[in-house]
Amino acid sequence: MKKKVVLVQDNKDILDIMDQVLEEEGFDVTASLTTEPIEKIDQIDPDIVIVDDHIKGKVRGSEIIKALKSDPETEDVSAVLTSTSNNLPQQAADCDADDYIEKPFDIDHMVKVVKKNA
Repeated sequence: MKKKVVLVQDNKDILDIMDQVLEEEGFDVTASLTTEPIEKIDQIDPDIVIVDDHIKGKVRGSEIIKALKSDPETEDVSAVLTSTSNNLPQQAADCDADDYIEKPFDIDHMVKVVKKNA
C-alpha cells in the first residue's frame, strides 16, 4: 500500500515539483496551497505531513505541526517543516517536527527525508 503524504506549501511551483517527485517515488500525495487537508487529516490518515512555515493565511506551519504533535490522535503522524528560514533547525525542534527541509531544497535530499520519516 502506498504511503500517504499531505503536502502544504506556499508556492504553486514548489508544490507542483514536490507533488510530482513524490508521486513518481510511489507516494499517494494530497497537495494544497491551503491548510484544508490538515483540517481533514482524520479522513486522509497520512503517514507524513510536510508543511511550509509561511502558508498564506493566519496560521504558521510550525503552529500546525505543534498542534498535530500535541493531539493524541495525530501525535504519531510524522511531520516535516519546510522553510527558507536560516533558523529552520531550531524552529523544527521547537514545534516537535520530526524533520525539516530547507528551501531551496535538493530533490534527492527531500525524497530521502520523506522516505526516512514516512
